[in-house]
Amino acid sequence: MSLCFEDIVIDVERRELTRAGGAVHVEPQVFDLLVYLVANRDRVVSKDDVIDAVWGGRIVSDSTLTSRINAARRAVGDSGESQKLIRTIARKGFRFVGVVQSAVVAADAAAPAEPAAPLPLPDKPAIAVLPFTNMSDDPQQEYFSDGISEDIITALSKLRWFFVVSRNSSFTYKNRAVNLKQVGDELGVGYVVEGSVRKDGNRVRITAQLVNAETGAHLWAERYDRDLADVFAVQDEITQAVVAAIEPQLLAAEDFRARAKGPDCLDAWDLTMRALSHYWRITRTDNVVAQALLEKAAALDPGYGHALGVLSWTHTLAVHLGWAESGAVLDTAERAAVDALRADSEDPWAHHALANVRLFQRRFDDSLAAVETAIRLNPSFAVAQAYYGLVLTYAGRWEEGEQAVRRALRLSPRDPLSALYYGMLSYAQYCGRNYDEAIRNAREGVRQRGDFTGGLRVALAAAGMLGREEVAREILPELRRAQPNISLAWIADSMPIMLDADREHYLEGFRRAGLR
Repeated sequence: MSLCFEDIVIDVERRELTRAGGAVHVEPQVFDLLVYLVANRDRVVSKDDVIDAVWGGRIVSDSTLTSRINAARRAVGDSGESQKLIRTIARKGFRFVGVVQSAVVAADAAAPAEPAAPLPLPDKPAIAVLPFTNMSDDPQQEYFSDGISEDIITALSKLRWFFVVSRNSSFTYKNRAVNLKQVGDELGVGYVVEGSVRKDGNRVRITAQLVNAETGAHLWAERYDRDLADVFAVQDEITQAVVAAIEPQLLAAEDFRARAKGPDCLDAWDLTMRALSHYWRITRTDNVVAQALLEKAAALDPGYGHALGVLSWTHTLAVHLGWAESGAVLDTAERAAVDALRADSEDPWAHHALANVRLFQRRFDDSLAAVETAIRLNPSFAVAQAYYGLVLTYAGRWEEGEQAVRRALRLSPRDPLSALYYGMLSYAQYCGRNYDEAIRNAREGVRQRGDFTGGLRVALAAAGMLGREEVAREILPELRRAQPNISLAWIADSMPIMLDADREHYLEGFRRAGLR
């Protein structure tokens, strides 16, 4: 069944929307909202009605509902100012006021259309995943290559930073030789993921690449070779690895695009991208710059959950690395995290931010619950996986903590925050008395980020436990330069270590290394 009004056709079964003959790509939630409004056009629907129908009665903030209504209006060529199709009825709700004709549209009934103009890019980065090519001789393997593509689409859709084109639209390019710029124009996306699957016996090779649709430049590419002992396990593993690798590459590309803009043209998204590029450098100065940019982004858009979540995260990082004392800083971080959750309770970054606040408040169970929610919302979220390991280690569960951090490094081996991950891994190994490995991984973190106090701290304590006085004498001045306030008292008071035995073990390493 199709719903037709003005120059719009909504194909309900295929979940496709066209305007003036050209495809318009709509997020699934926005599509459901639009169909609900059109189907109930004979009455005013309240906010509660919409939330029950589209969100299943879950708690949804006003800002989230408003953003989806605005997106529905944009999809049909309407706006909040004109409200020619979707009207807001003050203190009552919403009503669709267009003249609608419902009809079944035959596949061959449409007249040939002129080539559509390129679709405008949405407010946030848009990405399409093309069906992966089956390079095997066996056509029966088509299901596997299609499954990989569909799973990547689903997983990318959990990244709230991005607009992801639906499977139905992406798969119209299956078995077609395509020009990626044309794909970008037709789907209204700036980035395209494509790849191939080749099966040989019980082995499979999967390649994937991320391409800038406008320029054709390859932003990232990787190859995965796996045994097919369990087809679905391999499918899940590859999906998580691809999505975890794509996210930082897209954010880096967006930062590059934002830097090409003039300072007066930056919106909240651009400011957040610039802030992340500073945050990833893991220095005191860059962290302060990131906070200023994020505060400006939040001022431009007070309901922008991503900016608030990352802002909270910068404050807890400052406490963790000894750049700031807790107290008022944690209060600021908590407010930002709570505001981020209020803006979008389904955003994994917001839950991740709250987990860090709860950790430094010594609310270990609450911290674990929050970071586990972040991972449940997005299993490919490498940052949350790493911090899950950190919280577990601080809670006295270093073996589980080490495994979680290793998952993060496996998910995103070229992550801009991998210095932090190596520091977390080294601390878990220190707790497990694996001092040589702790030093090796701590040094890798410091190699990536020279002023990384977390890595320097673990390396110093581990050198102390091993009795390597020369190594300790080399590290201690570097640590004092990077963190002038370092002392045994600071470690005892500021490090959120739950068990007294673990805290004493850490302090003993510093004592033996000469820290007073």
